Amino acid sequence: MIALFTDFGGDGPYLGQLNSVLAQHAPDEIIINLLSDAPIFQPKESAYILAALERDFPKNSIFLCIIDPGVGSDRLPIVLDVDGKIFIGPDNGVLSIVLRRGLNVSAKEIKWRPDKLSTSFHGRDLFAPIAAKIATGKSFEWKTLALESLAGIDWPDDLNSIIYIDYYGNAMTGVRA
Repeated sequence: MIALFTDFGGDGPYLGQLNSVLAQHAPDEIIINLLSDAPIFQPKESAYILAALERDFPKNSIFLCIIDPGVGSDRLPIVLDVDGKIFIGPDNGVLSIVLRRGLNVSAKEIKWRPDKLSTSFHGRDLFAPIAAKIATGKSFEWKTLALESLAGIDWPDDLNSIIYIDYYGNAMTGVRA
């Protein structure tokens, strides 16, 4: 199972492009659109939402997390294994809260690169193929990372502010329930 967690919104071609890559490379996987309207370009707020939403997923779930205002920059592409769940995305803090709350965690820098890598859509060109590789048991080049080197590792355990308002007007905070 691959869960998509993005700030792409429901309109436009971007979710469809992610789904197309996953369908081509991991056709037997269930794809769940977990959240497509995470706070735009806000990895910190999104990190707390991700941590709240991933809790009920089973082990071996794969989370493709694309909140990436630094796409095309030198931020690292990473894969985390947190208590048997896999999280893929940029090292900009979006994965930091699930990392901090995990008991058994490891981090890898993705060293593999596709033949064609756009400067503006690593979600489609880099992260989605990695999710498919992991889902189908294919290997890729990686390097172990020290957990303390990751972005957002020093963020607070809870964020005492409203971080998301849903379609119905319900407010979500960064404080654990």
